[in-house]
Amino acid sequence: MYSFFKRIFDIFFSLAVLLILFFPLIFIGLLIKTSSKGSIFYKWKVVGKDGLYFTGLKFRTMVTNADNLKESLKSSNEMEGPFFKMNNDPRVTSLGRILRKYSLDELPQFLSVLTGSMSVVGPRPPLQTEYINFSDFQKTKLQVKPGITCLWQVEGRNQISNPDDWVKKDLQYIKNRSFLLDIMIIYKTILTIFKGSGK
Repeated sequence: MYSFFKRIFDIFFSLAVLLILFFPLIFIGLLIKTSSKGSIFYKWKVVGKDGLYFTGLKFRTMVTNADNLKESLKSSNEMEGPFFKMNNDPRVTSLGRILRKYSLDELPQFLSVLTGSMSVVGPRPPLQTEYINFSDFQKTKLQVKPGITCLWQVEGRNQISNPDDWVKKDLQYIKNRSFLLDIMIIYKTILTIFKGSGK
């Protein structure tokens, strides 16, 4: 029953966000196109439920050759394991920093929610390049649909550096997931966005 109503909620919530923010989304796209070279969207190659690969969309926040530059920045990685993260990533554009700060780059992911690849709330999907190096324990987070926001984002967000701690938070959500918990995470996510706590 929970899964059925969660899917209904995902569809209506995503449609509402995309319709209400339609003109701001167009404006953001124009800003990206005119402020730096490259496409408006970044094709986000990630892994969903049960290890299924899919491609989502984000607003592009980095230079066009960002993926090629990652190798040269590995010594500055602030994460452990297969994940990569830099708080002051030089690949991020000036506009991209603003979009990330307020999580505006994530908005196109609501299209993936509409198609059923993602949910509004759920464990964040790993990149396909990260997934190939996952441990069996880390793969356990893929037993449910990935989400745009999740428990560790509202409770740990920028403080967690150990990927296993991420997975523990994801498993805590999976074990206790409910419609009430989803609403609480969405509420906390909105507060986090207005505070500009993104990276």
